[in-house]
Amino acid sequence: MGILKIKSHEPVLPLIQGGMAVGISLDGLSAAVASVGGVGTIGTAGIGMTIEGYAKNFKQASKEGLKNVIKKARSKTDGLLGVNIMVALTNYQDMVVTALKEKIDMIISGAGLPLDLPSYLEEGSKTAIIPIVSSLKSAKVILKRWFGKFRYIPDAFIVEGPKAGGHLGYRVEDLQSQEFSLARTIPQVRQLTEEIKREYGKDVPVIAAGGIFERKDVQEMFELGATGVQVGTAFIATRECDADIRFKQALIEAKKEDIVIIKSPVGMPGRAIRNKFLVDVEAGNKKPFKCVYHCIKTCNFRETPYCIAQALMNACRGDLENGFVFSGTEGYRTKEITTVKDVIERLFGTDPLSPHR
Repeated sequence: MGILKIKSHEPVLPLIQGGMAVGISLDGLSAAVASVGGVGTIGTAGIGMTIEGYAKNFKQASKEGLKNVIKKARSKTDGLLGVNIMVALTNYQDMVVTALKEKIDMIISGAGLPLDLPSYLEEGSKTAIIPIVSSLKSAKVILKRWFGKFRYIPDAFIVEGPKAGGHLGYRVEDLQSQEFSLARTIPQVRQLTEEIKREYGKDVPVIAAGGIFERKDVQEMFELGATGVQVGTAFIATRECDADIRFKQALIEAKKEDIVIIKSPVGMPGRAIRNKFLVDVEAGNKKPFKCVYHCIKTCNFRETPYCIAQALMNACRGDLENGFVFSGTEGYRTKEITTVKDVIERLFGTDPLSPHR
């Protein structure tokens, strides 16, 4: 393994923990990963739902929730912490500004192209800003916009492939195509970053994400040209993960064929574990809800059969009758509740904290 350096930040391990939103990676999981040398990431979507009475003022609750979770995580670790902020969030600006005020180490942004993210940075800010891309084309669009308008080059690219869990940046018909696989996209984006280094003198790491479960997956990503990996699903069934034990158990009990592509109310395909809730939705049954805040710009909340934020929070709290679990393609390989340290060892070897430079 080589050195992963993102702006002025240098994690011990070339690892970013995926920011799983709506309660899955809060201060518990993010601080645990940061403490063992990775980048611990807080998922910001739905974070306002951690505040009592959030329905009265969802925007304010979201800011308070994010501020609280960052402070709690900081109290538990001196390691590197990031936030994952979906571009599709209606309160995207609030989340970015709040994270920057809390001097978060990294802002990771996908589910849309974060075309104006550099505009929020103050001069001298140590916060690294990292777009999530699914193709060379989207990486080029972001680079052109960021440099052309803000004279800023991304601090890293996270290339998220079609094997990831949650909302996916692909059309359904592209998910099985080799053209969109990490094996094809990582080398393409790596070539772009080599051009950036030659032209501008900036090292831009390429971080592979999606379907990474064990050491051979990590090694394969490095062989393709990645400098680091982002891993989400593999951390769900850990003691430190912030989700309810019943949520974790759903992943442990899942079979390969249970992990399916769903049509999300927000207009993107998603990968999740099929359960009775999703079967009911497929059958055309509506799940009554009251939209307290139009949290995702692309959500057609007047016609959608259920509120995805509420369904995901229900599941996070253990109510799988009224919710479901997002998972990457390899989630079914999870067999027991383990620890963050166990997952790190599976990804990087039996002595992951030994010098790797």
